Amino acid sequence: MNLLLDTHTFIWWADAPEKLSDTARQALEDEHNRLLLSLVSIWEIQIKVQLGKMKLHLPLKDLVESQEQANDLAILSVTKEHIFALDHLPFHHKDPFDRLLIAQGVIEKTAIVSADTKLSIYAVNLIW
Repeated sequence: MNLLLDTHTFIWWADAPEKLSDTARQALEDEHNRLLLSLVSIWEIQIKVQLGKMKLHLPLKDLVESQEQANDLAILSVTKEHIFALDHLPFHHKDPFDRLLIAQGVIEKTAIVSADTKLSIYAVNLIW
């Protein structure tokens, strides 16, 4: 199964796996699952780091590259189809980063690994 990691899931998976639910941790550790990190999340982290709202133990580039190596993490690019899919999403969730992750999950038919219960309103498979 393809698993799209929400931004906080990626951070916790890398830095604080004890914050993950047992279900989420098991899904991430299952070698049959393909782990995806959206460029949207990388962009969101970069913005938060620059604004001083987030601190990382490694530079973002190093953190992403280490997770690509250690956990066979694949990077999901943003396509125009993802952006156009936003037209069909109701505005239950106003966060633009989360909305684009939801659109990617729908288009790519992935499960989204997230503790954000607001995402369950959408037609995505939410794992937590």
